[in-house]
Formats: sequence, C-alpha cells, structure tokens
Amino acid sequence: MTPFSDIRDYVGVPRVVSLRLSPDGTRLVSVVQALNPDGKSYGTALWEIPTDGREPYRLTRSVKGETGAEFTAEGDLLFCSRRPDPTVKEAEEEVSALWLLPRAGGEARQIASRPGGVTGIVTAGGNVVFGSDVLPGDEATEAERRKARKDNGVSAILHEDPLVRHWDHDLGPGEVRLFAGALGQDRLTGIRDLTPQPGKGLAFASWDLTPDGATVVTSWTVHLPGGEFGFHLAAIDVADGTRRILAEQDGHDFEGPVVSPDGRLVACVRSRRGTGEVATETVLWIVDLATGEGHVAGHVGDHDLWPVDFVWAPDSRSLYLAADHLGRRPIFRVPADGSEPVRLTADDGAYLSLQAAPDGSVYALRGAVDSPPTPVHVTADGTVETLPSPTPRLELPGTLTEVSVTADDGQTVRAWLVLPEGASEQSPAPLLLWIHGGPVATWNDWSWRWNPWIMAQNGYAVLLPDPCLSTGYGARMVQRGWANWGPRTHADLMAITDAALELPELDASRTAAMGGSFGGYMANWIAGHTDRFRAIVTHASLWHLEQFTGTSDASMYFQREFGPAGGRMYRELSPHLFLERISTPVLVVHGDKDYRVPVGEGLRLWWDLRRTGVESKFLYFPDENHWVLKPGNAVVWYETVLAFLAQHVLGREWKRPESLS
Repeated sequence: MTPFSDIRDYVGVPRVVSLRLSPDGTRLVSVVQALNPDGKSYGTALWEIPTDGREPYRLTRSVKGETGAEFTAEGDLLFCSRRPDPTVKEAEEEVSALWLLPRAGGEARQIASRPGGVTGIVTAGGNVVFGSDVLPGDEATEAERRKARKDNGVSAILHEDPLVRHWDHDLGPGEVRLFAGALGQDRLTGIRDLTPQPGKGLAFASWDLTPDGATVVTSWTVHLPGGEFGFHLAAIDVADGTRRILAEQDGHDFEGPVVSPDGRLVACVRSRRGTGEVATETVLWIVDLATGEGHVAGHVGDHDLWPVDFVWAPDSRSLYLAADHLGRRPIFRVPADGSEPVRLTADDGAYLSLQAAPDGSVYALRGAVDSPPTPVHVTADGTVETLPSPTPRLELPGTLTEVSVTADDGQTVRAWLVLPEGASEQSPAPLLLWIHGGPVATWNDWSWRWNPWIMAQNGYAVLLPDPCLSTGYGARMVQRGWANWGPRTHADLMAITDAALELPELDASRTAAMGGSFGGYMANWIAGHTDRFRAIVTHASLWHLEQFTGTSDASMYFQREFGPAGGRMYRELSPHLFLERISTPVLVVHGDKDYRVPVGEGLRLWWDLRRTGVESKFLYFPDENHWVLKPGNAVVWYETVLAFLAQHVLGREWKRPESLS
C-alpha cells in the first residue's frame, strides 16, 4: 500500500496501538485504531493476532470502540468501552464501562460501571482494580449531581492547588479514585473505594496488582513547597485500603510501577528533578515490595539506559526493557540485581508494548523511522519474527540512511536522513530540517502525526537530527543543552545540517527548517539567528519564554530549569528577543486546546511577525490540541505546510489548499 501521494489516504491507514498477551501465552490481542465510517474521527477495536501465523481477526465491533485490553487468569478478556449496555433500559451518560468477552465465546457483557467512567483496569488473584473519576461529596448521589451540573449548564471548577490542566483537558471537578472488586459469574462483585478523598493524588497515576491480587502499587502525586508537586510510589492493601509509602527520595520522582511475577519486586521509572544546573535523568529502578529498598538496573557502558517500556521475565530475575539507544529503541534483557544488561535485538527497530511469554520469548510492536508499528515475536536468542498484522504493509517513497558529525565540543551528533526517490547528484533534492520536540526526546520511531515520508513523496529530503537534549546517548548529551536550549542546540543542528548538505543528493540552495513544541522553539530560534533557510514552519512553539513558563500546564517542570520569572535565562534564551533579526518567511501553526504550549504563544508570535513585516501565515485550529489529531485537520496541516514550502523553497506560486475551502 502506498498512501503518501494522497494525504486523505494516509490518514485513513489503520494503526496498531498496543498488544496484550494472555497469561498462558496462547493468545495475543491488539488494539487497532481506524477511521470511523464518518471519516471525521478515529475509533478503536480489539483484534486477535494468532501466534501460529494465521490471519488476524476482529474481536469487537461497536460505534464507541474498545480500549484497555486485559486478560483474566482464566483467559477471559476485559476491556473498556462506552458502548451502551443492552440490559439497561434507560440511556446512560456516555462514559467508559468495564466489559468482559468470554474466552469460550459469546457476546461481551458489561460487568461494572461508574458515573465517572472506568479506566486503567488491572486484574490478578480474582480481583480487578480500576480507576474512576469521582465528584467530591456523597458518593450515593454522584450520578444525580453530575446530571444537575449538566442540566444547569455549570462548567466552573474551583481549584485549591496548582494542578488545573493537563495537555488538552481540564483537571476536575472530580478526583480519580481506585476501586476494587472480585470477578463474579456475571458482574464484578463487592466493589469498594480503596482511596477515598485522594485529592489530586491519582491524577497522573498508573498502577499494578501483585499476583495474588492483595496489593495494588501505584504512583501518587505529592505536593511540594512553592506550588510544586512530585510522585512517590504507594502500596495499597486491597482488603482494607491501608496505604503505605513504598518509594520516595528527595529530588526524585517514581512512576509506572510493574510488579514481578513472584510478587517480591516492583520495577518503576525513577526520574531526577532537574534544576538550573543539573539536568533531569531517568533510570529503571527496582524496589523490594516488603522493605522499600531500591537500586538502579540497566547500566550499560558509561550510562544508564533511558527506559521507555519494560516487562518482567517469567522467572522474576530479569526484565525486558525497551530503551532509547543511539537512534534506536532496542530490547535489552536487564538483570534485576543491577548487573550488566544484554542487548536482545540487534536491528534498527524501536520496540514498544512488550509482552513476556512463559517460554522466555517476547511479543512486541516493532516500529522504526521507516516502518509503522507491527506485531513481532522476539525469541530468546534475539531473532525477530514478524507476525501477520491487522494493518497493511506500506511501501515507502524513498530510502533511509544516517548522517553524523563531530560538534565543536567533541560530541558526536547523528541524524536519520530520508532521501526521496530520484534524488541524485544530477537531480539533488531540497532539504527539510525537522527538529524533534521534547526537548528530552529522540527520533527513532515511526510517527503517524509527524511523518517525513509524506514530505519525501513530494520530493523533499528530510533530516531528523538528535542534537543535545536527545535521549539514548547518555546523561552528558542531555546535560549539554540543559538550561542552554537555543545556543547549544542551534550549534548542533547547524553542524549536522552542514554535514548532510555535503551529500551530492542534496541541494544546499533549497532548504527549510521546521519543528513542533520544543522543535518549534528551535525553529523560532533559528529564524532569529540565521537566514540560510528559505522557509520556517513552527508548530505549537514557545516564543516568549517567560510568558510560556507561567501559563503552561507544566509550569513547574520548566521553571525548575529556567528559574523564577525575571531570571537570567529568560533574558538570554527567549526567541522573541531576536524578533528584529527575522527575515525568513514563517508559517505559524497552533491549536486553541493546547495547554502544554498555550495558544497565546502562537498568537503573540503571529502578531510580532506581522508588526515587523515578516512574510508569514497563521494556521489556526480552534478545536485541536498540541498535536492536531483529527483526520480532516491533519490533512489541512500537511497540505498547508507543503503549499508553504512549495512557495518559498521550490519557488512556486502560493496555492491555497483546497482542504481549507
């Protein structure tokens, strides 16, 4: 399938989102996202992926879709869905409920519901634990109070702590609580509230159950001085709700707990809180569930692996860890005692959704810059076997290679380079420098939202660099750019761009730069520090740094690095200070529902560019968030960016995209 020539075809390609393996290792289920019949939104469904090579087949089919697949010990499949319950005569509010699809076959049935929905289901030892949003007050009247708010047109939320918004949604007026129940014959029985009055403690939490179903381990938000907050691990007794602190440490956060099969250990992510001098650092942390004692696992070479996904091996003596590493995301086998990890996969893949099988092999989704995620089986010796996928195989309009350079401080900086078909010394391609967000991130996986192959289809070579602040290269790589975003990152980006342009297949006279989020910040910085590019595209970008750090939903995180308002870094690192130097045409893109980088950044950038006479356009999405995800809007995004680049890089006449009409 080649969908890149028509972006409408591209946004309609189904995508595998996640995997779940049954406890006995005989069944593999995936969540697949695809266009809904109206073509205006995406829906999800559960698919079975036979492990014996047979073709995948669909398990669920509803208008509302299904997510959160989880197997019980007996092999029944639990999932969340907003589909209506046929056993309930009165229409209920459309919130997610808990459903069970019997292993023996038959129709799925609803086994639990809550007025505030059901999310985050885990099950073990006959118990099920899930999260639900609950309004403060008498739980018995919650449904009536929710209806009254809706009927009276009340949307106001009274906040008493700094946590107000997260990415693209509001926090409150309810609070997330954990509930537990026992698997009965027809329903979840004995459902009880494990965490009454948690405040915002579970607002960003994930949790897991011990194999006997007796203890749930969860991350927990704690308030810190100065309006900040952090995360520790808590262990909660499922029988009586008693909660104890399992892991906490000054200056560090603990998240993403996963309990070992023998119930003795908990693996989690420990993150050091960055300061103005010291960068954040993330490691795999192993905690003894009984004592709370912990240690780092996953130290390889001269640095600790940056964990992205992990799962325990069946013997509880090691874990399988997917970690960013030199532009890839391999699977490592990591001993729980902290000894040296072993790299399991040797290819260029970026692995996610790891599922450990009883025989010591691993099922996973394998993606890469040149491959959308597809289910694979990784044997104990690291052999990667591709499984039949519910999604089509894509033919790419070009090839992928690598470029590297030594920066002025001696650090190696590398990048992926997408070359379009036909690029040659006789017909060199224009170059698009595409800067990743984060800033603590990397280019190593397929992206449905930021896809370079659409650009390649239109004749552009695309450079995807990992400058300072990129993960997978050790702590020093992040530290190089910490609290020095603009200058250090700019030097790395220009060095790798110069190295790429030495290739005869690239046209150094026709270049553009673009990026989103932190990549948008760097696009703005580049615009104010060089005129070498013919066009700049800046998406969801930081423009006035001091304004941004006071209005972002993650203000705390950024102010740890840049300090309080009025500090030196704001006077040196804000792109708006270099407005008068900008002469390159700029396309500004922003969504109104973006709470990470509020739309005020895009509006102020747009106004400043217009005020100073810089040729520019503003692509505004009133109903989109940080990424612009709706199919129709994604089409507009790609078509407008391509039209802008064609005008300024290729010298064509501006043509307004038909998708905007």
